[in-house]
Amino acid sequence: MWSLTASEIESATPRFFVGAGDEGLGTQGAGMSMEESESELLEDEEDEVPLERQIIVGICAMTKKSKSKPMTQILERLCRFDYLTVIILGEDVILNEPVENWPSCHCLISFHSKGFPLDKAVAYAKLRNPFLINDLTMQYYIQDRREVYRILQEEGIDLPRYAVLNRDPARPEECNLIEGEDQVEVNGAVFPKPFVEKPVSAEDHNVYIYYPSTAGGGSQRLFRKIGSRSSVYSPESSVRKTGSYIYEEFMPTDGTDVKVYTVGPDYAHAEARKSPALDGKVERDSEGKEIRYPVMLTAMEKLVARKVCVAFKQTVCGFDLLRANGHSFVCDVNGFSFVKNSMKYYDDCAKILGNTIMRELAPQFQIPWSIPTEAEDIPIVPTTSGTMMELRCVIAIIRHGDRTPKQKMKMEVTHPRFFALFEKHGGYKTGKLKLKRPEQLQEVLDITRLLLGELEKDPGGEIEEKTGKLEQLKTVLEMYGHFSGINRKVQLTYYPHGTRVSNEEPDQHREILSPSLLLVLKWGGELTPDGRVQAEELGRAFRCMYPGGQGDYAGFPGCGLLRLHSTYRHDLKIYASDEGRVQMTAAAFAKGLLALEGELTPILVQMVKSANMNGLLDSDGDSLSSCQHRVKARLHHILQQNTPFGPGDYEQLAPTGSLSLLNSMAIIQNPVEICNQVFALIENLTHQIRERLQDPKSADLQLYHSETLELMLQRWSKLERDFRQKSGRFDISKIPDIYDCVKYDVQHNGSLGLQGTSELLRLSKALADVVIPQEYGISREEKLEIAVGFCLPLLRKIQLDLQRTHEDESVNKLHPLYSRGVLSPGRHVRTRLYFTSESHVHSLLSVFRYGGLLDESQDVQWQRALAYLSAISELNYMTQIVIMLYEDNTQDPSSEERFHVELHFSPGVKGVEEDDSAPAGCGFRPASSENEELQKDKGSMEDLCRSKGRDEPDRVLQTSPQPPEIPGLPRRSPLIRNRKAGSMEVLSETSSSRPASYRLFQSSRPPTEMKQSGLGRPFAPVILAPSL
Repeated sequence: MWSLTASEIESATPRFFVGAGDEGLGTQGAGMSMEESESELLEDEEDEVPLERQIIVGICAMTKKSKSKPMTQILERLCRFDYLTVIILGEDVILNEPVENWPSCHCLISFHSKGFPLDKAVAYAKLRNPFLINDLTMQYYIQDRREVYRILQEEGIDLPRYAVLNRDPARPEECNLIEGEDQVEVNGAVFPKPFVEKPVSAEDHNVYIYYPSTAGGGSQRLFRKIGSRSSVYSPESSVRKTGSYIYEEFMPTDGTDVKVYTVGPDYAHAEARKSPALDGKVERDSEGKEIRYPVMLTAMEKLVARKVCVAFKQTVCGFDLLRANGHSFVCDVNGFSFVKNSMKYYDDCAKILGNTIMRELAPQFQIPWSIPTEAEDIPIVPTTSGTMMELRCVIAIIRHGDRTPKQKMKMEVTHPRFFALFEKHGGYKTGKLKLKRPEQLQEVLDITRLLLGELEKDPGGEIEEKTGKLEQLKTVLEMYGHFSGINRKVQLTYYPHGTRVSNEEPDQHREILSPSLLLVLKWGGELTPDGRVQAEELGRAFRCMYPGGQGDYAGFPGCGLLRLHSTYRHDLKIYASDEGRVQMTAAAFAKGLLALEGELTPILVQMVKSANMNGLLDSDGDSLSSCQHRVKARLHHILQQNTPFGPGDYEQLAPTGSLSLLNSMAIIQNPVEICNQVFALIENLTHQIRERLQDPKSADLQLYHSETLELMLQRWSKLERDFRQKSGRFDISKIPDIYDCVKYDVQHNGSLGLQGTSELLRLSKALADVVIPQEYGISREEKLEIAVGFCLPLLRKIQLDLQRTHEDESVNKLHPLYSRGVLSPGRHVRTRLYFTSESHVHSLLSVFRYGGLLDESQDVQWQRALAYLSAISELNYMTQIVIMLYEDNTQDPSSEERFHVELHFSPGVKGVEEDDSAPAGCGFRPASSENEELQKDKGSMEDLCRSKGRDEPDRVLQTSPQPPEIPGLPRRSPLIRNRKAGSMEVLSETSSSRPASYRLFQSSRPPTEMKQSGLGRPFAPVILAPSL
């Protein structure tokens, strides 16, 4: 007979035991070593939990299931509840001992699998009457697909159209089958091919799909995964003639099956895999695991998850969804199922199960227990002014992460083949054409090769395209050995009267009157590994913006946003421009934000929406407005003067008085002299690279991101050729590219030890800090005009997002009838994330700064916010503008106090150079401005962390190794306290004193830890940025 010894029961340490028949009696788990003796377990007598106050949770399942990785992970977490002790009934006991000899337990987690004696488990439950996590009687029904479909139908859950063929002599009326060439008739119901044939036994996984003769006929035969296969094609087109089956309509999905895993009626985790019906090949990642795609459930799907969980009385339950024709259909219910390889799910599952057990049984044991107050149950958080309000909406506009240098080549083309290509792909409709797909780029390469071949045969022919430009076009298109729109694209723009490429010298002997196309080739600009890390880290930190996440960046990863998301209270959509680096940044950010695991491509496919509609996040940087042309011309004129800047130049170039702009102009003094120095440094740099190439030891050197010295020389040589023109004048438009390249090499290729790069970085940054922001307008009026041209669609979308938050949108909310236990039924937090490039971030910031949002002369805090922005010299990678909307339900709906808006801003990752002029916050707290001098040193993140470290000693113990330093993480900016300005909350330098959130487990990282970037700037663990 299996039993627990008294010493084991009396131990206060949470643990689980394995029953006899496996590793023997009393094998401890949950972090306990085998060497610990009973006397060691009883040393701390003052913390003993009396025997009568321990709730025993029994695990009754086959060994393969009870000792699986997911079960072990969940049980270890479950044992951290002080009053719970878990015992695992050994397989030998389950199979061979009568139920009277099974150990007693107060709560039973039991589920059927192959070989499991369900009858004995039901008998045991009747004998001991434990609290059942999953009902046992209903598990009989789950084993029969006919019963599963009947229950689903009774609950009003959508199913594929189906009919049951029962080959039972006692029920001949249910055995009518008429088979035709391309259809089957079952008991009067006709199913044209393709249709699905499923055995009625849920344990039989041999499901067949029959195809029509017009598609080649035959059938796809699905089975339980064997190695890397889950189905095979068979030429057999006839249905099976023995056994009972369900025949159902084939649902045309997008090639994925959605797997949903519930833990109670209010929690569901969803993921998708490639449908086994596609080709039978199981997609696996680099570690050999089946690729699962993260999935967002719709409101109706969340309702279905609740219905399935309740109808089958299975707290832990898995089922399959098919998404087809705009609807979702349940096609299978699997009963007790766990998510594989998701730490976040293990945390959530253990917490929900532990709270469920304690809520049910604690009163019987006189255990003083109440469900801990969850900060995420109601999204109510303190605003920066200290008031408690409900978070309703978070909108973020984020620049992409670290990338390789962007490169661009322009050429005018007039050959008829280019015009034919332009017409073929519909270029004349808008006058512009963007070519990114592999077959499109191949067409451009074919034309280029053809023209070069003709030029070689007849150099004096009628081909007007320059040989050098065609050679460069061919070289770039042939890079990598394959095409990808992520790293190359060609843009064509139609000019009816011809055009001269801006960086080419005028041709005095030729007047261009005939139509031409401007061909712009872009390559490079790929997201680097550092860029992925930056985005993922920022995603993790971004959780701190949500209820339950305050101050939790460095702590337990299952903070408020994750459960808010899984418990149906989070409405998230992620948009990205069509640039590959932007889309991969969005995917990496989503991975960190939602604690997803695995490769980025599945996340990108399933979760990131391409926003190439009405210019929402995309812009054609090569098609400038008339205002931009004027601004660029004036900017180039001022920077071509070979004299020191005078008062008039400052008035012309910096009429807004931007502090960062004035600082840069003070460094430059004479722009032509600085350009000469920059050009000399570039010449010296290319000379050094050529010398390295001649050195046999360095010739094959691999640089960062698989670049070679040859490729590095190509990009610098192109800048050397393009920067200084034949006339001796400098092409100012190349300054951002020069800064881009040297910044990349200093950060990633510093080990080469090239001389002069630091000085080149300093000078090119000074020039870039003038050119880049001023290309978006010099005067306030110009900045606003250009900004509206770039981001008007995005501004309208943001306005719509904020307005819709307080409108009735049932599609994004849990139905109130199914919100029992939720304090504010139907309420949700809307999150909209927009990933884009630098142009949209500059433009949006111009609108906030110069669009008259608040009266600077009347608002001290807005003055501080604008002063902070004025001192920012660069909007670096991962720059963020975050808008947070709060609602106070206690206020009258028409009152200005009802809604509260915060604007937060961060200039992104820290640059590679130390910038002494970078602005620093002072912890401004307008709510107590009379004590400003007393308060100004109390708002730093370091002080906050130190104080929390003193207040929370349980979080100080370091129990895990610290992560390696990560280069280029988003920089910490000071946080701000704010005051109300009508209904608008505006923030500049910020500090946060938000309370610590509830945590089930102790943090494994001390609160004083600050993640250090490889560039020396700490990353704030509590909040991202200063606010506007």
